[in-house]
Amino acid sequence: MENNENHVMAQSVQVDKAMSGQRLDKALEQLMPDSGLRLRRRLIELGRVLVQGRPAAPSLKVLEGWRIDLLPDDAPQKASVKIPIVKRTMSFAALLKPAGMHSAAIAGMNEPCVEALLPGLFPDSQPVLLNRLDNLTSGLLLVALKPQAQKDYAIMDAMKVTKEYVAIVVGQLDEALELRRCLDGDDRRRTRVLAKLDPERRNWTFVWPVEELPGGLTKVRVQIYAGARHQIRAHLAAAMLPILGDPLYGEGNAEAPRLFLHHRRLVFPRFEAEAPENWTVPVLS
Repeated sequence: MENNENHVMAQSVQVDKAMSGQRLDKALEQLMPDSGLRLRRRLIELGRVLVQGRPAAPSLKVLEGWRIDLLPDDAPQKASVKIPIVKRTMSFAALLKPAGMHSAAIAGMNEPCVEALLPGLFPDSQPVLLNRLDNLTSGLLLVALKPQAQKDYAIMDAMKVTKEYVAIVVGQLDEALELRRCLDGDDRRRTRVLAKLDPERRNWTFVWPVEELPGGLTKVRVQIYAGARHQIRAHLAAAMLPILGDPLYGEGNAEAPRLFLHHRRLVFPRFEAEAPENWTVPVLS
């Protein structure tokens, strides 16, 4: 077989006991014995490789009995998701993740994610994803382009990293809020907001009203620093200001086409990126 993505013939293989537990980009070698890792990853990112009939991330660990399909170059392809590069320096890059797409691969799930696209977006670098957004949240993702940048970011004081969001909440807000209650993330599905206050400012959620909207909604600006899982969604819901379209913490209103939460600005020393929200707020009855 030629090591060229434009000359790939259709093939299939069922994962056996020996292959079970391997990464997809390694398991694909069974169908492409003379290929390099870079080509196999490229084909996966292009959607030319299906696991159980669906695209998957190169890092997905395949299980015994699963079917892997390598599509021919003339097979009809689903429209590939375009991930814009908002800002790039020698060390870091900021990407714009759409709502409804995972930031990183999730064990046991075959859905596409931004992390799987990084080698194709930055083929001459060593990209590593540095933050995560919920599947339903849109906005900026930060990528380190070299190992030293990853190390520098890891030791950076959280208070020097400003993460600014915009959200639409159900309810009226007339003044700024500082949401200081401790969060309990032991439940992997839902973050609990506790009664006690967190003394660490790095863990607080800061909220400012921006605009009053029809239907009892308010557009707000939100700022966090360290950022715990579901921090903004849980804190706002506990303050009786659930985010519009949130199916887990509040008003999963059927009229809301999405979760109205967007990471719009990211700032730390020598780096700044901004991506304004691009949505239409529904008029609720």
